[in-house]
Amino acid sequence: MKKDEEMKMTHSGILAKNGRRSVSVRFERGSDVAEATLPECKVIRNQGFSAEEVQGLESYLMQENDRIFARAKEINHIRNWF
Repeated sequence: MKKDEEMKMTHSGILAKNGRRSVSVRFERGSDVAEATLPECKVIRNQGFSAEEVQGLESYLMQENDRIFARAKEINHIRNWF
């Protein structure tokens, strides 16, 4: 595993999922990829991250849930300009 490589996190704008607001989040490190959803803060797809790393990602999502939602809301506002 490439634990010394930089990890990138990207996320969607706010989406409607089952009548609730949701945000899709993606973590990438080299060829390792984990995808998660908010507000559940659960990794739903994982390729290459260890179980311990997945727990850390989920913990990060719980701590940063409000901030990520706020940034996702900004994406939706930018989309309205076009």
